[in-house]
Amino acid sequence: MSAADTHEVFNQPTPLADYNLFATHRALADALKFNAPALDTAPLTELGAALGTHEMQAHARLANSNGPALHTHDRFGRRVDEVEFHPSYHALMKAAVGAGLHGAAWANADGSPSPHVRRAAGFMLFTELEPSILCPISMSYAVAPALRGNPAVNAAWAPGLSSLRYDPALARFDLKAGLTMGMGMTEKQGGSDVRANTTRAVHAGTDAWGERYEITGHKWFFSAPMCDAFLVLAQAPAGLSCFFLPRVLPDWMGNADGEKTDGEIGGVRNAIRIQRLKDKLGNKANASSEVEFHGASAWLVGEEGRGVPQILEMGTMTRLDCALGTSGLMRQALSLALHHTAGRQAFGKALIEQPLMKNVLADLSLESEAATALAIRLARAFDRADDERERLMARLLTPVAKFWICKRGSHFAQEAMECLGGNGYVEEGGEGVMARVYREMPLNSIWEGAGNIMALDLLRATRKGDVVAALAQELAPARGAHAALDRLADALPQRIEAMAGEVEARRLAQDVALAVQAALLVQSAPPAVADAFCASRLAGDWGYAFGTLGPGTDFDSILSRASPH
Repeated sequence: MSAADTHEVFNQPTPLADYNLFATHRALADALKFNAPALDTAPLTELGAALGTHEMQAHARLANSNGPALHTHDRFGRRVDEVEFHPSYHALMKAAVGAGLHGAAWANADGSPSPHVRRAAGFMLFTELEPSILCPISMSYAVAPALRGNPAVNAAWAPGLSSLRYDPALARFDLKAGLTMGMGMTEKQGGSDVRANTTRAVHAGTDAWGERYEITGHKWFFSAPMCDAFLVLAQAPAGLSCFFLPRVLPDWMGNADGEKTDGEIGGVRNAIRIQRLKDKLGNKANASSEVEFHGASAWLVGEEGRGVPQILEMGTMTRLDCALGTSGLMRQALSLALHHTAGRQAFGKALIEQPLMKNVLADLSLESEAATALAIRLARAFDRADDERERLMARLLTPVAKFWICKRGSHFAQEAMECLGGNGYVEEGGEGVMARVYREMPLNSIWEGAGNIMALDLLRATRKGDVVAALAQELAPARGAHAALDRLADALPQRIEAMAGEVEARRLAQDVALAVQAALLVQSAPPAVADAFCASRLAGDWGYAFGTLGPGTDFDSILSRASPH
């Protein structure tokens, strides 16, 4: 090499781009075969090809590098409370809505045998590309069960919430091609203790949408403030209640100040005042806000005083999405690590061929596949909600999957980043995808209830119906495959029945998750994967960090299966 050649770049991998996220995700394909054997995966193959393109990756980069901007007033001093997004944000939202990742699963227009599993797989794939724009997508999906508590509002809004057309305009709901919804539960003094909320609701009459209230108060976390409507919690005379609060009021209403209808939006803006946007560690493309309500009009959903169980119907679905989202981020981090180590030479051969690196990557592959298996299994339960055992499994596995998968995410991302060395820590021009994944990972563990909230919810779930029998039936098909799994399956019923208090709840959540993951892998994954998972996670042939699998592990088979190439 001459002096003139010092800037020649060599031994650096090419970007991981223009590949099919679904066709190369063998763990997801097998999870779908196991949980939804009749599912047509052709749309997922098409979606995976679109999401892996350089063009869509550029949209993800731009949406994160050019975050949302709040405009509280227009140039004439009028209050507008609008959030402006980069065009790439809207391109991503259009793709997610067009793929039916929001409320379309509830409408199931094409009669798919497993609409929630199909949607779950698509959501997981989209998370690999860009997770933060999926916040309003997730909430629009999750709102359907709760919104049924107000039949009039549900009838008016359900078609727009399941439409495959994305419409970002701020306008009256019946003038839009598609709708999205957000939520507001937490307040600065309460956090997860929503019963401490101080926002007040005063009854203001009855109209076409039922019982109308005026809401006054604040929300410390108000997700996706440019959605068309929100479910919020507020204190009514009978106690904490759930309300439907639109951004633009319906055509039969003015507002308390007698302000005339805004011709541009076809109605009057509701009295929602956006105070500021949150400056978050990650999740940069999504707008999270603090808001105040000044006599905002809202309609009761469900019964007065029953707000927590009403809105938690929405929380159950968003917790599913937390598990799906972290599983998708794990897969993206793993794919980046596998791609980089396959294209980088060190000490005379590719990094991926080095024994220690093989161990790390295989261990990450096991974790990723187990997360995928558990998240898709949980989605199956929502497709079979009329089956009592599946209903019990949904109640049990929702906090378990949310707790364990999301808890593993940050550790997983750190180890995957280390596989890239310094390249993984750099965010050159917003192109540092691994760094973006790393910053995103903690969110799903916190959002919709942190670890302790999930562990406590698991304890409540164990008291609902015959959960012990449902879990035993879930594990039964994998009996005899591995002695360590049999021992854990034998012990869990007694531990659940003898659970005396909260102090062991996290350990129970961990062990239920590991048992179900192992049972799923025994039934759906190759023996190399299932055996290594059971030996490491259940039998103790493992250390305290990734890359500590036993020497008898079939590393090559595991890595070949996980490869994004």
